[in-house]
Amino acid sequence: LLFVVKMTFDFNSKSFEDDLMIIGSYSFIFLAPPVFITLFFKNAPYGRYSRNGWGFIVNAKLAWLTQEIPSLLVAAFLIFSSERPFYRHFSEPGSLLCTCFLVHYSYRSIYFPLMMRGSKGTPISVWMMSFAFCLINGFLQGWNLSKHAPTVWRFHHFVGLALWLFGWINVVVADRILRNLRKPGEIGVYRVPQGGLFRYVSAANYCSEVIEWSGFAIACASFPSTAFALFTFCNLAPRAIEHHKYYLQKIEDYPKDRKAFIPFLW
Repeated sequence: LLFVVKMTFDFNSKSFEDDLMIIGSYSFIFLAPPVFITLFFKNAPYGRYSRNGWGFIVNAKLAWLTQEIPSLLVAAFLIFSSERPFYRHFSEPGSLLCTCFLVHYSYRSIYFPLMMRGSKGTPISVWMMSFAFCLINGFLQGWNLSKHAPTVWRFHHFVGLALWLFGWINVVVADRILRNLRKPGEIGVYRVPQGGLFRYVSAANYCSEVIEWSGFAIACASFPSTAFALFTFCNLAPRAIEHHKYYLQKIEDYPKDRKAFIPFLW
């Protein structure tokens, strides 16, 4: 695919890896709309929507750990092996962006699965798709940050990093709220989440993650980060709508003024 595209288009890039980064980013852009549309008609078969026909089931904790950790390991390798490793230039915006990405995936791939409580397993086919996405995205963001990270502060860096921090904090808060809804040993039990952004939306965890990566894209102002943010939105928005419908159908006293995904709007 790389060589076919290279023969068709001239990216004016400096290296083979830059070509891969551009093609990978385009793949996220092109895949985002069909994923967005498909998930409105067919739920991703894991968690509360788990069903037969998608392969054997992988333990939830093991699935989350192994599918997410490629983003951390690949990005960390590229960033730490860079000619300008971020820890030597910590006053630059690029260094903080590297830190943001590594902090999120340290949390998501290590702390989050270890703290999971009562989650259903993940079909192997879903695990494979998630693993592939995280592997590719780890390269895209890691290569971009290791070679093209900004060195001079601009206004959009402050705006984007503030949004990223707000989103990441609320991701952690939403995960804690959802985790504490279940008692130790309970599996597949769903109750009404309260607090944090759950006061406004049914899928506060998804809303927060989109805010987080939108801020990251604003701060990076790069093609890979924008493609990642777009794909994240298209992947999570339909799931948020289904969560909202699920709560309304299954829980009689569910708050009627709560939106699904975007506070006060949607």
